[in-house]
Amino acid sequence: MEMDNIILEINHLTKEFKGKKNETVQAVSDVSFSVKRGETFSIVGESGCGKTTLGRCIVRGVDATSGEVHIVDKHNKKIDFLQVKKKDYQRLRKEIQMIFQDPYSSLNPRMTVYDIISEPLRATTKLKKTEIDQRVIEIAEKTGLNVSYLKRYPHSFSGGQRQRIGIARALITNPQVIVCDEAVSALDVSIQAQIINLLKDLQKEFQMTYLFISHDLSIVEYLSDRVAVMYLGKIIELAPTQELFSKPRHPYTEALLSAVPRPNPDIRLERIVLQGEVPNPSNRPQGCHFHPRCAYKTEKCEQTEPEWEEIEEGHFVACHYATELNLNGIHNLTAMNQ
Repeated sequence: MEMDNIILEINHLTKEFKGKKNETVQAVSDVSFSVKRGETFSIVGESGCGKTTLGRCIVRGVDATSGEVHIVDKHNKKIDFLQVKKKDYQRLRKEIQMIFQDPYSSLNPRMTVYDIISEPLRATTKLKKTEIDQRVIEIAEKTGLNVSYLKRYPHSFSGGQRQRIGIARALITNPQVIVCDEAVSALDVSIQAQIINLLKDLQKEFQMTYLFISHDLSIVEYLSDRVAVMYLGKIIELAPTQELFSKPRHPYTEALLSAVPRPNPDIRLERIVLQGEVPNPSNRPQGCHFHPRCAYKTEKCEQTEPEWEEIEEGHFVACHYATELNLNGIHNLTAMNQ
């Protein structure tokens, strides 16, 4: 990957919480990856895998225990966002924004739409009110909001309209990176399609970079350039979207893909049902963390944790048998059932 095209670089990011009986729970464990300028980089996995915590650590919504989050600002300067001092924080805060999962609880019910959208500008810039007004109207129109809505309060709107308000708020500072945390999962399917297409149109117009967090692989397949798969706080596979969906190299990825619904009713997919529950993150299994649920496990998997390695250009995986297993992707599964 060309380093001069990197806009966001995560190095060994870890987030620990204190659990019951003072146990240490690693919600995010030694995660590293880079995001290229203008791409949509998706993070997928089961609920509880740590993907939302990872996104919040990146935007400093929660404090990471250790690690680095390097962002390239508009002056092409690489800065560790987690270590910046207060005077630089406000300037850099404009560069990375977040769209939240719940369009209801993420908006302050006591603020008008105008106040919600303009708040990031008022907090991070010294623009005059007329300039802020102009910018708010411009962004409202870009996100499909009628200007007359700006005087109303969030309770007046549907879930789809509220999410448009959240998108406008994230977009108002013209950020370099937007973290989308399950940005459409709380919406009806028809509204999901509208918001997804809106995100794609805005990305093309403003040359934005998305870090898209989701459990819905059908949406991820449509939106993403590259996909990282998380399990128990770690990234276990990372590849370009089409390659990952066609040729997964980790058994967990294969199982996730088998559950993706296909639009053709004549195609019956053989669902891979994982046995057992996700292990307790405060007491991770020895060796490969996935081995208690893996159909391909051996004694080596139970004793030795696999290394993170690049098995093909741009395709990384942590599995002892990644180059030996013949796993089925979506296209393989489709062909098998036709």
